[in-house]
Amino acid sequence: MANWNDPRPSQTGFGASPSLSGAYGRGEAFDAGLRRYMLSIYNYMASGVLLSGLVALVFATSGLAVAVFGTPLRWLVVLAPLAFVMVMSFGLNRLSSTALKALFWAFSAVMGMSLSSLFFVYTGPSIAATFFATAGAFAGLSLFGYTTGKNLSAMGSFMIMGLFGIIIASLINLWLASPGLAWGISFLGVLIFAGLTAYDTQRLKEQYAYVAGTDYADKVVVMGALSLYLDFVNMFTSLLQLMGDRR
Repeated sequence: MANWNDPRPSQTGFGASPSLSGAYGRGEAFDAGLRRYMLSIYNYMASGVLLSGLVALVFATSGLAVAVFGTPLRWLVVLAPLAFVMVMSFGLNRLSSTALKALFWAFSAVMGMSLSSLFFVYTGPSIAATFFATAGAFAGLSLFGYTTGKNLSAMGSFMIMGLFGIIIASLINLWLASPGLAWGISFLGVLIFAGLTAYDTQRLKEQYAYVAGTDYADKVVVMGALSLYLDFVNMFTSLLQLMGDRR
């Protein structure tokens, strides 16, 4: 019988009981799986942002954006990303992971077409500067959400309520066209999507325990990437409206 008070290595070679060694091994496997899971989400999200940026640049510089936004087709370009998000969200259980991934790439491309209009409103240097500022803020906020021991659920619920508020305010301002209200919406947008970045990161991290080793994990990766993508892009556009140099 092993003497647990004996400081010398046991027959396992590690000086610990087999059960403790097994638990440690399972913990290492869980942590490694979590890192792969989160890395997959960030890879999809970053690739989607990159695809949107390339499509936006090509669409704006090729003259296609001028042709499209000068016609009623602009509403198709503007509303198509929302249609993709709704299809992915409501069809999550019915769609295969392959179909969901295809929809995510299609959404990123169409979103790029929609974002191309920014090149006609703001200067290129201000767009680039705002993008890198957003990228830095996003990285810091996501890191906070991943590492903090504080439960961000209450903050997330508050931010989601605020999101609905700025959507309603934005619709109202389509008729009012108030510069002051537009500035306030942009300011609140930056705060809300900054908070949602931290909250969504923590939420996705905690979801891993429920989806690890299941076929549903691939779907969660894609939808997680979509959530973080929307946080990033909306924080970017809100910040651009505040600090961007207009043409």
